[in-house]
Amino acid sequence: MAFVEIGKPVPDFAAQATSSKDIVLSRLKGWKVVLYFYPKDNTPGCTTEGLDFRDYYEDFKKAKTLIFGVSKDILKSHEQFRAQYQFPFELISDTDAYLCRMFEVIQPLNMYGKQIQGVERSTFLIDSSGVLRREWRKVRVNGHVEEVLEAAEATD
Repeated sequence: MAFVEIGKPVPDFAAQATSSKDIVLSRLKGWKVVLYFYPKDNTPGCTTEGLDFRDYYEDFKKAKTLIFGVSKDILKSHEQFRAQYQFPFELISDTDAYLCRMFEVIQPLNMYGKQIQGVERSTFLIDSSGVLRREWRKVRVNGHVEEVLEAAEATD
């Protein structure tokens, strides 16, 4: 498996998303793409992050940037989460953790004093020709979406 690296083209991928869509990176040329990885639907931090992306969605559209949330949840969970909070963007179901491994977001996490392997909240900005331009790892939700938007506006 190929891993992503800043300044290099992101390997093409296909993934299932909400609204019965198949997301294929190579078909999105001409658009910038934000992939934000989050641990789980309907948890406090993940909901807040999704709401922030929702609230800035029109600004991202003006910056010719598509947004996709990615977690290991099943599509049914994603559909409910998306509908409940009226997210205008699609959520990708990565149940086999293919994208999580490609973007190296599966990390050891401390959960209630136990070490587990989980999804580290991370965001990636891919430019309109498919090259990875920015990454944010160990994301703290407050102010994050504004920083991603600023980077998207400054990227071709």
